[in-house]
Amino acid sequence: MTVAEPEFAAEPEVVTCHGLLFDMDGTIIDSTEAVVKNWQKIGRQIGVDPEVILATSHGRRSIDVLQIYEPKLANWDYIREVEGVLPKEFGADAVEIPGSRALLEQIDQRSIPWCIVTSGTRPLVTGWLDVLNLAHPQNLVTAEDVKIGKPDPACYALGASKLKLPKANPSILVFEDAPAGVRSGKAAGFRVVGLATTHSIEELIDAGADWIVRDMTSVRLEDWDETTGEARIAIHNALTRSKN
Repeated sequence: MTVAEPEFAAEPEVVTCHGLLFDMDGTIIDSTEAVVKNWQKIGRQIGVDPEVILATSHGRRSIDVLQIYEPKLANWDYIREVEGVLPKEFGADAVEIPGSRALLEQIDQRSIPWCIVTSGTRPLVTGWLDVLNLAHPQNLVTAEDVKIGKPDPACYALGASKLKLPKANPSILVFEDAPAGVRSGKAAGFRVVGLATTHSIEELIDAGADWIVRDMTSVRLEDWDETTGEARIAIHNALTRSKN
C-alpha cells in the first residue's frame, strides 16, 4: 500500500492577531548539529550515552534533562555557562530557518509586539541571535523565567503578558516546531502555527497545531494597523487536511 505524501497546498489564509510569540530552535534557527555536539560532549563527561539524552532533549530545558541524567549539574550556573559558549564554539553548525529572517525584520521594523519564548537560557538565545545577526526582540522568555518548562503553558502565558497588550483578551499567534511547544501554546489559549522542521506532521497534528507549514517562507506579514493594534498574517501553502 502506497502512503500519500503530505500536501502543502492549502488555500492562503489571513489571520488577525495582536501579538506574536516565537519558539527559537527549529522555528527561527536550526542549531540541531550544534546541540547534538554539545550533548555529546556533556554525555561523555557524565558517562551517559548521548543518543539516550538526544532522544528526549529537543524542545526541553537543559535543567530538566540534566535532572534526569545528572542531577548535580541541574543548576542554572552550570547551564548558563555551558549554553553561553555553545554559539561561539559551534556557531558554524547553525543556520536560520528559511523565511525567519525576513519575517522577524518586518515585524521588528513595524514595531509589532513580539517575543521569543524558548527552552534555552538567555545567554544561549542572545548568543545565537548575535552569531546569526538576527533581530533581537524587546521581550524574551527563557528557561530561567519559569518553574516548569514546555508543555506547561506558563512560558507562553508569560510571553503574552510581557507584550503588555492593551486588549483585555488579545489574539496571540504562536510559532512552534516541537509537539511540547505546540501543546504549551494551545494550553495557554493561543492559536499555533506548527513548523514541520524537526518533528513529524503526525506529531504536530496530535499536539493540536492549527496550521502546519514546512518553514517560515509560508508566513508573511500582510499589514499592520497601528490604530487597532492588529497585524494581518498570511499563511500560504499550509498542510492540506482532510475534512472528513
